[in-house]
Amino acid sequence: MDANGIHFDSGSTELNQRISEWLNWDKNENTLNEIKSLVKSSEWKALSARLLKRLAFGTAGLRGVMQAGFNAMNDLVVIQSAQGLCKYILECYPAASDRQRGIVLGFDGRHNSKRFAELSACVFLTDGIPVWLYSKTVATPFVPFAVKELNCLAGIMVTASHNPKEDNGYKVYWTNSAQIISPHDKNIQANILQNLVPLESSWNLDLLKSDQLKDPYDAMSSLYFEKLAANVPKTFVSDYNRKSSQRFVYSAMHGVGFPFIERGFETIGLQPVVAVKEQRDPDPEFPTVKFPNPEEGKSSLVLSIKLANETGCDVILANDPDADRLACAEKDPSTGEWRVFSGNELGALLGWWSIRCYREEHPESSLADCYLLASTVSSKMCRSIAKIEGLNFEETLTGFKWMGNKSVDLMATGKKVLFAFEEAIGFMCSPTVLDKDGVSAACQLATMVCYLRSTSNQSLSDKLNELYDIYGYHYAVTSYHFCYDPVVIERIFERIRTMEGADSGYPKAIGDGQYKIESIRDLTTGYDSTQADGKALLPSSKSSQMITFSFENGAVITLRTSGTEPKIKYYAEMCAKPGQRDWNASRTTLRDMIDRIVEELLEPTKNNLTPRSE
Repeated sequence: MDANGIHFDSGSTELNQRISEWLNWDKNENTLNEIKSLVKSSEWKALSARLLKRLAFGTAGLRGVMQAGFNAMNDLVVIQSAQGLCKYILECYPAASDRQRGIVLGFDGRHNSKRFAELSACVFLTDGIPVWLYSKTVATPFVPFAVKELNCLAGIMVTASHNPKEDNGYKVYWTNSAQIISPHDKNIQANILQNLVPLESSWNLDLLKSDQLKDPYDAMSSLYFEKLAANVPKTFVSDYNRKSSQRFVYSAMHGVGFPFIERGFETIGLQPVVAVKEQRDPDPEFPTVKFPNPEEGKSSLVLSIKLANETGCDVILANDPDADRLACAEKDPSTGEWRVFSGNELGALLGWWSIRCYREEHPESSLADCYLLASTVSSKMCRSIAKIEGLNFEETLTGFKWMGNKSVDLMATGKKVLFAFEEAIGFMCSPTVLDKDGVSAACQLATMVCYLRSTSNQSLSDKLNELYDIYGYHYAVTSYHFCYDPVVIERIFERIRTMEGADSGYPKAIGDGQYKIESIRDLTTGYDSTQADGKALLPSSKSSQMITFSFENGAVITLRTSGTEPKIKYYAEMCAKPGQRDWNASRTTLRDMIDRIVEELLEPTKNNLTPRSE
């Protein structure tokens, strides 16, 4: 077979076709030469891996390694994806007046992010859709914010968040400014497959000179910080922030967050952050960290802790590279040790804080129409707070795509969403942005620190312990085992479902009957033992495994598979009642339960599972 002047025969008709398509379609010299080199070396196995599978456009978008091939992030795949998304948007909004609402595009500091955004812009401009393309790197929240404020049809953020430096991604927001959920993801994928041939105009960056392309950076930045300030009570700014000498060490983790944190702190009267200079500015190589992910805890905060110790700061704030997540650490003055808070602990603090701020601004208002949201694998602490304080609590599936869309639904009925969070250090401190936002979360958390120091001389740890006293101690443990064989994963979960017999045969207890199971929810099969009809209220999906066990002693343990990694994860939490003071016993009991459930249900030795290296 011949294509682009090269003769080849892989022995597979399908692979020959895919190779031919790549050689004829790709106009990026680097990735074209990658495939040419593999063809000339007859690397048919490598070519099969790269070309026979497509990078799937799943819920929220794309993410993958940057290299040549249909299963990776590169110019050709980005153009194909933009063409499919564009056609789907026009299918949903065929009126010419709707088309003029345009689309928002942003990018982070990774290799190729700006180029991927610009190529995408060319696709939409070709079809007569105006484009708002940020001229500089932005925090991910600025894309959904602009979709909402500019009333756009959709938004795209080119980012791979905290993934390794080799990766990039394509995150899509729908007209309601929340991340896309089904059926949009499936429909976009179908449109991509119908529009694979790249148009000549899709490669033409001269289109970026069009008067249909505008830069929203200045206008959206000003509006964002105006709305951020409106979400912090004015009395807190004047009485606590402006009067405080509290300083915070800040790491942008080689990402985009610093200028937004700097302006946010200035806007609400906080002292300027003490930035980790080595990590302050975007650097796609992430040279000082093994993983650019503040979720990794102290290992990702080494430079931050060093700087804090040198400067006498006792609180550290850190964003991930696209600034939609927030990590926080606090120094214990008695021991000098640093405590890195978990996402669940920060969720409890910020959940309480959201109520405190609302009451400051609306002292006479009832909380009956107010909501706190959390994903199903996150701590139930917000549920406990809501129950006692008279708010509503809603649980969603894992991921902010669900919390964002749930917020849209609630607000459409006149409800107020005060706060939403997920244990993976993602926080939505107001519905100004219907996604996790590490910039606003940092500003709120820093204000909370100033407030606590001034009003009660409390640290964040002190306040968290006080919340446990009032609402009940909540102790959570999250970890995982690696499993590289999908067949083994399937067998493990099917065994769990049939341990007591084929029909709803889930286990009734673990630990030789010591820990009795009160209820079970299986979001793979759609079963929920607490419902009269046995059907789960949350959406179920057969494409992933997820079973939650609620125990008579207050513990909740969820077993689930990862959508992006070869892992079986567990999320365990002991939810004690208010007034139960034996916190050590709660921790000991939960750890014993985790050991039992791993051994009895996952059978790691028999199934050759590899535990997480702590």
